Order: sequence, then structure tokens, then C-alpha cells
Amino acid sequence: MIRTILTDIEGTTSSLSFVKDVLFPYARKHLAEFVHTHAHEPAVRHELDEISRLAGRALSDDEAIAQLTAWIDEDRKLTPLKSLQGMIWEAGYRRGELKGHVHEDAVRNLRRWKSDGLALYVFSSGSVLAQKLLFGYSAFGDLTPLFSGYFDTLVGPKREPAAYQAIVHAIGRPADEILFLSDIPEELDAARAAGLHTCLLNRPGETHSAAAAANHPRARHFDEIVLPS
Repeated sequence: MIRTILTDIEGTTSSLSFVKDVLFPYARKHLAEFVHTHAHEPAVRHELDEISRLAGRALSDDEAIAQLTAWIDEDRKLTPLKSLQGMIWEAGYRRGELKGHVHEDAVRNLRRWKSDGLALYVFSSGSVLAQKLLFGYSAFGDLTPLFSGYFDTLVGPKREPAAYQAIVHAIGRPADEILFLSDIPEELDAARAAGLHTCLLNRPGETHSAAAAANHPRARHFDEIVLPS
């Protein structure tokens, strides 16, 4: 019996376009200003030092900004980039310039599952901070009380079974009591290899290869998700 729901964000609970067309451009637009303004703060300096480590040499703040911009263009999912993006988004949410997009069907079913006693967790390539901001400043209000925990790629890449094994260990429930929701078949493949149940969110306008999609139960929205017995 399923006792825990682990859900992806982008393309699953939230629209692909919100992340691609709103959050990413916002972070890019405010990146240089944010770094120049906050580079002296310990949390920001830590990430700038990590960028230098990854680059293999000491970078000035302007060189770090250029490196971050290149990573954004390459769609790299690196921890210092994700962390700084989260800090920039936090400022935008607090100023009211951003409002987290969450599908209504996702909100309704997450609330129902929570009421039914299921534990809800998030696993996204975005930082834990970014996850909490999106749900905390959503158009439906603060949704963070629904969730028992959040995971990002610090537990491992989303397309590798080891990441899901680490999550199972952290949650403390058997893998076969956990259902993972995602719009990416390769992520679902990895979760299933770790023993989790899976469901592919195939929202209108998104396409997946027939072979990949056939490996998992599918739903066009949260109302169609059937919890395995």
C-alpha cells in the first residue's frame, strides 16, 4: 500500500513554462546585481568559492558571474548555480515580483492525500530553497505545510537509482510504499530500479517516446493518478 508520495516539480506539479520562461530569465536578469550586492555575505561567498573550485582557478566576482551565465546557457544543474538562483528568487518572491505556479489539480490532490494520512515529499533538480519558495509563495497560498521534506540533487542525480535509494533511507519507509511522480521517463526508470512505484505525468503539450512512456503508468493530470494497492 502506498503511504508516501514523492513528487517532481517542473512539468509535474508546476508548468514547464513557469521555470523556463519566468524563473530562469528572472535569475539571469538579476544575477550580476545580486552578486555585486551580496558577495560579502558568507552564504553567497561560499557559493562563489565553489564556482572557483569547479572552474579550477580563483575567479573574480565578474568572472564568476560570466561562468554562471555560461552554465545557465548550457542548462547545467550545478549546486552553486542552483543555490544562487534560489537566493535571487527568494528576493523576488519576497518583493512580490514572483508568484509560484502550481497546477490546481496538483494542489487539490496533494491536499486530499495529506488529509488521508499520506506523507508528501518533493524531489527536484532545483535547490531545496527554490522548492520551498515555489510552494511557499504559490498562487494558492503557502503550501509548504503539506510536505514532510524536500530533496534536491545533493542526494544524487535524478536519473540514477542511488538517489532514490538515499531518499528511501531518509524517509524511513519501504521503497514499495512510495510512489514517485515525474514527467521524465528516465527519472522514473531510476526510481523503479530502486524499488519505488512510479507514474508518468504526461500533461497536454508534452511528448515522450512511446517506448519510454510505456514502461510506467501514465496520467494526464493528478486527477487520473491511481495509487497502487
